Amino acid sequence: MRRLTMLLLAASVPLTAAAQDEASEATRTAQAELAKRLPLGDPRDMANATRGKLAEIPGGVILTKDGKTVWDRRPYDFLNAAEAPDTVNPSLWRQARLDAVHGLFEVVPGKIWQIRGYDISVMTIIRGKTGWIVVDPLLSEEAAAAGWKLFAGTVEAKSGQLPIKAVIFSHSHSDHFGGVGGIVTPEQVTRAKIRIIAPHGFSEEATSENVLAGAAMGRRALYMFGSILAPGPTGQVDTGLGPKLSTGTIGYMEPTETVSEKGGTLTIDGLAFDFLDAGGTEAPSEFVFYIPTYKALHTTEVVTHTLHNVLTLRGAQVRDALRWSKVIDAALQRWGGKAEVALASHHWPTWGTGEVSALLTNQRDAYRYVHDRTLFLANRGATLHELADQTAEAPVQARDFSTRGYYGTLNHDMKAVYQRYFGWWDGNPANFNPIPPEQSAPKYVELAGGADKLLAAGKKAIAAGDYRWAAELLNRLVFADSANKDAKAALASAYDQLGYQAESGAWRNYYLAAAASLRGHAVESVSGNGQSRSFVSAIPTAVFFDALATRFDAAKGVGLSGIFQFVLPDSKETVAISVGGGVEFPRYGVADPAPTATITIDRKTLDDVMLGQAQFPALLQSGAIRIDGDRMAFLRWFALHPPADPRFNIVVP
Repeated sequence: MRRLTMLLLAASVPLTAAAQDEASEATRTAQAELAKRLPLGDPRDMANATRGKLAEIPGGVILTKDGKTVWDRRPYDFLNAAEAPDTVNPSLWRQARLDAVHGLFEVVPGKIWQIRGYDISVMTIIRGKTGWIVVDPLLSEEAAAAGWKLFAGTVEAKSGQLPIKAVIFSHSHSDHFGGVGGIVTPEQVTRAKIRIIAPHGFSEEATSENVLAGAAMGRRALYMFGSILAPGPTGQVDTGLGPKLSTGTIGYMEPTETVSEKGGTLTIDGLAFDFLDAGGTEAPSEFVFYIPTYKALHTTEVVTHTLHNVLTLRGAQVRDALRWSKVIDAALQRWGGKAEVALASHHWPTWGTGEVSALLTNQRDAYRYVHDRTLFLANRGATLHELADQTAEAPVQARDFSTRGYYGTLNHDMKAVYQRYFGWWDGNPANFNPIPPEQSAPKYVELAGGADKLLAAGKKAIAAGDYRWAAELLNRLVFADSANKDAKAALASAYDQLGYQAESGAWRNYYLAAAASLRGHAVESVSGNGQSRSFVSAIPTAVFFDALATRFDAAKGVGLSGIFQFVLPDSKETVAISVGGGVEFPRYGVADPAPTATITIDRKTLDDVMLGQAQFPALLQSGAIRIDGDRMAFLRWFALHPPADPRFNIVVP
């Protein structure tokens, strides 16, 4: 039962750039046209991104205790150049340079600070009456610890050492809670009665989002976040949401209290916090909050300096763009004209009551535009791909960089809204049961008159700068014959140009990682950024066994039937797994009166198995697991749960 999940934030060994194409004339023209119509020289965002800087970690280097690199910004020194190279979209270059600013920043003098540029996310530290309130302690414990050390050595060195009184998890994504163990220990939380505050539904969502579909999400995330690309003008420059992912230990701590869906006011270390529920927007469990005393609005990930993903490239449940816009409007109505600063879980703050209100208004309008234009066109017959292609960017996107598609895009967000309402199908019966690509591709090659003619057509499209059409043609050829080196090289060239032109960091990363894969670079996942014991032990047992059921080989197990009952003495839980007809159904909390076999094992031991620190054969020999009943039936059943290979192909068959 090795690890049942592979978190989306998987680490990998970066690829070295090799044999990549230069920017074509068509790409250079596209970059120049975009640069001409956008006010890229507007200095306001850089002024905000650098405002209040107090100190930084030298070189932006963070190491583990045994010397492994968690974070290193030195390879990104190429971003010091003000002018974008031809191989990077000039708007994305601007965003990457803003995200590259790293250090400790004072947001509200003597009251609020942020640690920025040492993870994809941002950690905020707030002065309470008697101590510190920490919001979103980054993805990894090592990055959080280094950030806290910078804060303590700079701010506490002057003001005096104070205890951490509370930790706030703004939402249920691991880049906002995974580093908590780097700033407080479970023993400190218990001993000092440190409050850990989260939105309702946090525990379930935080620990289960990537468990059931973890392998596939993790695989796609390697492409989306550019983890496999070397930094550089032809490689990874930014994710759009932040620089990149840290590669340390992802931990977890259970909240001591949650804020209900009604929101409301909490007094935290003598400071009033006004909460607004935002669940169902960027995350299923999320809130934003306002601190009246400091006139500071924390917009979490509902409002950042980019158009966000309504459906991420790594995969997730489709988010609700309509609710997203309404939550922002509720914040605007409640705190617009009052908040003097807006800060978030990513990017840099915005200062000034007028500027904060404008930020909220423009972000609200961007998500509403995505939602309403999708339905306007869909209700007039436009399908999934048609509606995105025929829609110009929202008017607000031309004047407000915070609404541009650096992470999510108008194109994909509209497709996600369509999917939310209508599903994956466009309504045309020719498309509701298409032939799989590996079967249809040879037919297209034959129709084109053979591989040479299809390859020639693809190269002609590349020469004409029609890279999307080139990718569609050449992808058919690669799926018909994955050994065709010329086809793979040509498709990689098309992906290069599409990546260079992409304004979205996620799009760029995915295109360029795909090109690298086609050129023979292995896209290998490694466990360096795996979850910690604290994270694994927090996964609800019911979710644990639901994940196990997704690995059941129904084709081989169709003739197997029985009830396999798990008894977990240490957690006092029981799960009865009903197997029959190729289906495995776990019933949490049910004790079957006549099971085929009863397996008694501590939940802690199951966690050892999940972490790869124990195997069932050895556990059986040591007595750490007891099987009563038909032991052979249990072993036959368990053998039908092979681990998924996370190295499956994406851009080749």
